[in-house]
Amino acid sequence: MKVVSWNLLRLTGAAVEDVAKLIDIQKPDVLLMQEATQHMEALPGLVGGHFYRLSWLGRIHGLAVWSPTHFPRPVALSLPASRLPGRLPRRRAQIIQMGEITFANVHLSHGQLLNRRQLTRIAAALQGKPSAIIGDYNAVGPVFLPGFADVGPREPTHLSANVMPVRLDRCLAHRLVCSMADALDFGPSDHRPIRLELRVADTPQAAEGPLPMPRARPRGFYR
Repeated sequence: MKVVSWNLLRLTGAAVEDVAKLIDIQKPDVLLMQEATQHMEALPGLVGGHFYRLSWLGRIHGLAVWSPTHFPRPVALSLPASRLPGRLPRRRAQIIQMGEITFANVHLSHGQLLNRRQLTRIAAALQGKPSAIIGDYNAVGPVFLPGFADVGPREPTHLSANVMPVRLDRCLAHRLVCSMADALDFGPSDHRPIRLELRVADTPQAAEGPLPMPRARPRGFYR
């Protein structure tokens, strides 16, 4: 199953036409989006398929998923939140069932302890199913989650303050084999889309697969 995940950067990043172009070029089986606004609801009118958006209270953006094939309506999973005052949205994950694989589409909090707690909550909700937690982790450094392997691309996916390259967009997988993972070139967002090929492992020993390494690719939009 070919999966693409992209943080769109709200209203100032990727427009619905940019997402439609990505779909036309990459032809994913599943496209996961973070910071998706209501403008993305026009996507099926451009490319067909099936689309669901999960908004966040008090924010213009949220999570969204698109697929060319029909799938059940995703479930919203509330995540742990900070008790400190401030303009921090209550975050939710979007739980999506695509055939045998359960996906958790995420945009985790910036707090390094909090986003690890959020991952633990998601893993418990997945109940040991063949699954992948994919999206913007906002995590710095290694992320360890019992039973899951980091199979995402080992490349920077974001420029912090437009200067420092960091790997924020990730994939943790359970009982899955990842045969390919890379980060596509920057488009109109400040995040690079990530691309993965995932399948259910035939045996527990076959899960995870080799760690993907960065690959040299010709420059070009979404290539």
